[in-house]
Amino acid sequence: MNTDRAGAPHRLGGTYVRHLSLVDYRSYPSLSVDLEPGPNVFVGPNGQGKTNLVEAIGYVSTLGSHRVATDAPLVRAGASRAVIRAAVVRDTRELLVELEIVPGKANRARLNRSPVGRPRDILGALRTVLFAPEDLALVRGDPAERRRFVDDLLVARSPRFAAVRSDYDRVLKQRNALLRTAASARRASRGSSGGDLRTLEVWDGHLAAHGAELLAGRLEVLSALEPYVAKAYDAVSAGKGRTRLAYRSSTHGDAVTDTPEPVADRPELNVDLPALTQSILAALADARGQEIERGITLVGPHRDDVVLWLGDLPAKGYASHGESWSYALALRLGSYDLLSADGGEPVLILDDVFAELDSQRRERLAGLVGDASQVLVTAAVAADVPPALQGAHFDVAAGEVTRV
Repeated sequence: MNTDRAGAPHRLGGTYVRHLSLVDYRSYPSLSVDLEPGPNVFVGPNGQGKTNLVEAIGYVSTLGSHRVATDAPLVRAGASRAVIRAAVVRDTRELLVELEIVPGKANRARLNRSPVGRPRDILGALRTVLFAPEDLALVRGDPAERRRFVDDLLVARSPRFAAVRSDYDRVLKQRNALLRTAASARRASRGSSGGDLRTLEVWDGHLAAHGAELLAGRLEVLSALEPYVAKAYDAVSAGKGRTRLAYRSSTHGDAVTDTPEPVADRPELNVDLPALTQSILAALADARGQEIERGITLVGPHRDDVVLWLGDLPAKGYASHGESWSYALALRLGSYDLLSADGGEPVLILDDVFAELDSQRRERLAGLVGDASQVLVTAAVAADVPPALQGAHFDVAAGEVTRV
């Protein structure tokens, strides 16, 4: 995306989804649809399946949904599995990605009809950036929303971090189970030490090692993202505001909450893995008594936050509704530009966002993304979509998708 060329023709040599087919996915028993480079607009009343289409494409990219936390709702009622097939064109080369979603069992994946060892092995085959009404929670919601945003971007840039993220979550779950057992035993024994904590130091080491790697990745990606977010916010808001991204680490207290210092200017939050590992270990040692009492891990990347600053105030709690929308847009557009700068322009998905924006923000957004290799837009009313994004048009009604 080129923010200096509003409305320029889209690039035909980038990445786009040429074909999508679904079997028993959400509301679709069966669907096959050809897509085009440039804008693709899906129009239809709410509840007809527009978001299901773009959600499926997003799932191919991230192995997750932007609407639900588990896979079970993705499988059509009465079916035992769902299948997504996407033909992805990258610089004129085509790749077929297939995913089989089986609730309660391990999902399966294939690339060019050959099975892969784990579904996460297909990460990187398709990169997407999806903006939806739920993204307002990036600015106004809980820290978990911002952590997920950063981690998803981290994995999109470097798919190996999917394993790091998984390893950290696994260790955290095991450590929490140990702490819960110890806490229960301590209460049952009326305050004595209770529970077998001999393995806790081992889990501390694993948590610190994986946590340091995840934390280093987050700091690096935020440092790279920050200038792109600032540029995007300036474009979306017509120069009304200055953004900063700061990282609040549970291992360093609340130091970043007082001043809007960018990530790059936080010397104590460096990306030296041994230093980060020791920092997490020290914080775990300091919190040991509280953790045993409460039965939960109180420090680590799972407790961190990203503070979004607008001027001299945190956006959460101070930004207006319009400013919050502009910030959410800037985070997604900044992500798009960062991934594009890395090489391999992602597919941009705008899911029912134009109805939420005023006319000025609609036109600015359309001007900023109109030259992308592929933009997928959903809207309940065709008139909500600016002229700059009027490309291939599809009507969606009663489980049918029709090219107009």
